[in-house]
Amino acid sequence: MDMSLDIILNVKNLVVHYETESGTVEAVGGIDIALKKKHALGLVGETGAGKTTTARALLRLIPDPPGVVKSGVIELDGDDILKKSVRELETIRGKDISMIFQDPMTALNPVFTVGEQIAESIRLHESVSNKEAYERAKKMLELVGIPGFRAVEYPHQFSGGMKQRVVIAIALACHTKLLIADEPTTALDVTIQAQVLELMKRLKNEYETAMIMITHDLGIVADMCDEVAVMYAGRIIEKGTLEDVFNHTRHPYTEGLFNSLPNIEDRKAKLKPIPGLMPDPTALPEGCAFSPRCPYAKELCGKKRPQPRWISDTHMVECLRYEEPVFRIVREDIN
Repeated sequence: MDMSLDIILNVKNLVVHYETESGTVEAVGGIDIALKKKHALGLVGETGAGKTTTARALLRLIPDPPGVVKSGVIELDGDDILKKSVRELETIRGKDISMIFQDPMTALNPVFTVGEQIAESIRLHESVSNKEAYERAKKMLELVGIPGFRAVEYPHQFSGGMKQRVVIAIALACHTKLLIADEPTTALDVTIQAQVLELMKRLKNEYETAMIMITHDLGIVADMCDEVAVMYAGRIIEKGTLEDVFNHTRHPYTEGLFNSLPNIEDRKAKLKPIPGLMPDPTALPEGCAFSPRCPYAKELCGKKRPQPRWISDTHMVECLRYEEPVFRIVREDIN
């Protein structure tokens, strides 16, 4: 069986720069992603790692200027999005690929009812009457746990959690092939977070939608995702299955993320934050971008940029120290 038939998203050597007067920001520095149908990929890393820029590039939403996609291939179900015309993109966005943005408070238009906003998405991509689109909009609201009769209400009449549900309804209205969720629970309280995530999981299974979950929360990744890609300074420095990355961590940065989590067993234990800050994206180090903060770094790490090294068929790491056969990182709970 040809496994490539299962791939819904295939990204190769994606490079995105922001060219400003103060210098060129290498926001995404040549990444590869292969996502299977029905699978969820967790894209994790600190603020400024390049996660949201990657997501916007997948929808061709990089502001130009100053942003420019310097190179790469973004294939959605075999078609290269980077080669599509503006008119073709308008039919793809919302139908084949949708995005849930970070803040539901600003994602909805305050002067239109929520029913009208969902119906508009349906009308744009499918040949249906206004009445049918509106009826489907009410059904989508019910699917995300909001009574259909509230379709006539405006965004200001909904709570934050309800607004996020409306945004999800819009994103899924046309049974999209790929859903990108950029920190979808950041603005929500903990109880509503859990409800929204459970809803997204159910709808992913129901519509067989592939998903990219952008987050800094490793707990959400563990709950929602099949695969994990860890980003740092515009590069994917470790990726693999959930089992690979969580239980067989290989990159020192990923180790730092896990070690900085609170210890539930010992509430008095001190947190172990990663020392230092992410490098200036206009002046990245010559070698490994993480080397100035890495407890395992050697002189070579500051001079030579690491290349992808496959630990197994599913597990990749970018770290020069693995050129040494005996090198291992240390995590207290690592297998």
